[in-house]
Amino acid sequence: MQPKITYKYSPNFNKFKRNKKSIKFLIIHYTGMKKENEAINRLINIQSEVSSHYFIKYDGKILQLVPDKYIAWHAGKSMWRKKKLINNHSIGIEISNPGHNHAYIKYKKKQINALTSLLFYLKKNYKISTKNILGHSDIAPDRKKDPGEKFPWKKLSKKNLSLWHKVNDKILKKLRKAKCNKFEKFLFLKNISKIGYPRCKTFYMTRAFQMRFRPELVNGKIDKECLKISDSLIKV
Repeated sequence: MQPKITYKYSPNFNKFKRNKKSIKFLIIHYTGMKKENEAINRLINIQSEVSSHYFIKYDGKILQLVPDKYIAWHAGKSMWRKKKLINNHSIGIEISNPGHNHAYIKYKKKQINALTSLLFYLKKNYKISTKNILGHSDIAPDRKKDPGEKFPWKKLSKKNLSLWHKVNDKILKKLRKAKCNKFEKFLFLKNISKIGYPRCKTFYMTRAFQMRFRPELVNGKIDKECLKISDSLIKV
């Protein structure tokens, strides 16, 4: 069932319609702005040249800014599993949150409930793989941090709306901060490339992976916990 949606027009999209089958990804962002109204106004301002298909407010209300059948301008330079031009193949969802540069906060329960309903609807309607529900930092790790380590990926995974590992938490805690040798670091980077992360500086790739799958410690350093999680994920 389609969740309740309010329509608010943004002019920032490509003017030709795309084929429904070309939509393969759902990309989650945070706004990264102090005030919600300013974030909305930016996404509907023709001079900003940015937009998204959906916007989730602090109170859980969902706005649609660009129709699904058009390409919104939300992903920028990005890649996943060697597929470039993610804008062309995705639906972008912005969640109101000040982000890392403005006192990053925990997402509101109403926001996550609204997002869950929206993801269920879009996933079913466009036959999206769970593996293709991603954060902006996944597809652009050297540029972006959103939706960040406070985003509840693990919670969404229990509803089959996010990829997650199957390693016991007690095992992982014992491996946290345990140093890897050069070969183990190589294996980790190989694993996350298989998962889909684009090649860039090791720090950014590792940080993006940690924000997604090991949010308890985000330091951009490869350790045995990261390796163990990556080993599990490539088998999912």
